[in-house]
Amino acid sequence: MKVITIAGNKPMELNIKNEKDTRIEFIKTAFKQRLLSLIDEGLEWVILSGQMGVELWAAQVILDLKLMYPIKLGIFPPFLEYESRWPEVYQEAFLQVTEQADFYQPLYNENYKAPFQFINKDYWLLEKSEGCLMLVDEDYPGSVKFFLDKAKKEQESNNYVILFITPNDLEDIVRDQQENNDIELD
Repeated sequence: MKVITIAGNKPMELNIKNEKDTRIEFIKTAFKQRLLSLIDEGLEWVILSGQMGVELWAAQVILDLKLMYPIKLGIFPPFLEYESRWPEVYQEAFLQVTEQADFYQPLYNENYKAPFQFINKDYWLLEKSEGCLMLVDEDYPGSVKFFLDKAKKEQESNNYVILFITPNDLEDIVRDQQENNDIELD
């Protein structure tokens, strides 16, 4: 795959209340590991909307990887001022990531109008990518369920690739880091 998209939960769906939560580092580690494998297999672009939570954290990982690997980041929010109602810390992170991305373009050149903008964003990302990397608990998917359902339909009809980072993957990372670094969890 040369182009993938990334999707996953928002912070509140993961019960993450602030950016100092240690689980964010485990999530970033999981994305780094999977992305490095995909880069080795020929991945060139990651496209995403930049939604706060998993997408934004993954974008930060990609920007770090860009320093050493030939990977590009495209951010395509569904509309202008996408981040305007988010908590300030996420607004700042979004602006920082969009400034450093290789490409940034809202899909609609207007502010929020209706839910169709989110629906069309999902279809656009699926159409422009060959697969997706998702951090999701399929038993409790939260708002990413809408994207996951569309991706599964795309998988059935067009051999779209869906890769998962599961809660078990995160537990393995925590266990590895505890064994290697003797970390303490909050």
